[in-house]
Order: sequence, then structure tokens, then C-alpha cells
Amino acid sequence: MAVMPSHTVTGLEARSLTVSRHGDDGPVRILDGVDLRVPGGTLIDVVGPSGAGKTTLLLALARLLPGVEGALALDGEPAAAIDPRSWRVRVAYLPQRSALLAGTVGANLTLPWRLKVRAEVAPPNASALRAALDRIRLSDVALDRDVARLSEGQSARIALLRTVLTLPRVLLLDEPDAALDEESAEQVGLLTREFVDAGGAVVRVRHHRADGHADRRLRLFGGALSEEAS
Repeated sequence: MAVMPSHTVTGLEARSLTVSRHGDDGPVRILDGVDLRVPGGTLIDVVGPSGAGKTTLLLALARLLPGVEGALALDGEPAAAIDPRSWRVRVAYLPQRSALLAGTVGANLTLPWRLKVRAEVAPPNASALRAALDRIRLSDVALDRDVARLSEGQSARIALLRTVLTLPRVLLLDEPDAALDEESAEQVGLLTREFVDAGGAVVRVRHHRADGHADRRLRLFGGALSEEAS
């Protein structure tokens, strides 16, 4: 099985996204009318200071945050016309520390196919999983290895691989290379870029300096997005 989308993505679009929270002096806008378009084949990095609302933006795009104002669309179809569960299959959110469940690497990689939303879809077979691990330089990790014996970098790569194998149309990644060693961070970046080059769309929150994989770099500050100076 290819570790990439099987079709081209038109894109994810957000218009006038607004998120407020209650502060000591009244409502505070975390996102203040944010507009964002992420065409297929595009990787956008979102940077900004801690507390600026970067994770909030990802959660809003994933439709995992209540009380969001504004409009979302996927491939030109309004979010209101797409069931939230279907949206989250097509628009996959990966938190900064995506937990692997107790058990083997193979069981974790096939976990999404044990959920109701994919009950009718066959999971990748062992050969496909083995090939996918080899491609991200985890040839020394057996499918029957207990995840408790993985390093942090190996766990991060497997968590991202698990998501990519489900063939979403859009990936929302919250600091996927945070606290990783250089090799693991590069493999995570390469896997992300491979997904993009196959037509996928990615919004990636990062704190590190540019790694050469992003097509655009946007800064979130004061509730608004702007182009980050190169």
C-alpha cells in the first residue's frame, strides 16, 4: 500500500474563523477572523509564540473545537454538508504527543481499521506495513515489537505513519518533530513532504527553524495570520 493519498486534493479552506475565550476582563479572541486556503500539494507551516492559538487553529480546522465561528470547506464542499465523523476521516489531526496504545507496532498501525468508521475497509497487510516501515528507516523495528520498547523518535514516526496510511486528504500536524533527534525529525519531515507531493494538503505547527519542506510559512499573532519573513 502506498504511504500517500490515492487522489488529488482540491484543498481545505477556512474563512473568517473566530474563536473566543473568557478572560479576566471579558472575552478574548484567540482567532480573529482567520482566512486560510491550503490547496492540495501544499505544506503550510504555522509559527508563532506560545499561547498565540496555533493548536486552537488546528482544532478548529479539524472540527474538534466547539463554539467556532466562520466557515470551512473541503474540495469546495461546505463543512456543514459533511458529517463531522466523515470530515475527521478526510481531515486528520495529529496532536503533538500522539499516544501509541499498549501492544505491538503492527497492532498500532492497524488500529484505525478497528474503528467503526473503517469497519468495511480492509487494513494494510503485513507486507505493506513492513514496506512502509522500511521506507521511513525503521527496518530494524519488527511488527511484533512492543511499543514500550520504542524510542520517542520511533514512536513519533509510527504515529505519523499510522495516520498517513489511512489516506486522509488533509493532515493537521501539531509540532510533529518536537523534541525529536535530528534523524527522526528529518524522517518525519520527509514522510510529510511525500504525502504533500502525492497531492495531500498539510498544515503543520512548528517552533523550529524552517526545514526546507514547507511551501509557505505563516505567523499567527494577535489572532491573525501573516506571511512570515524569510
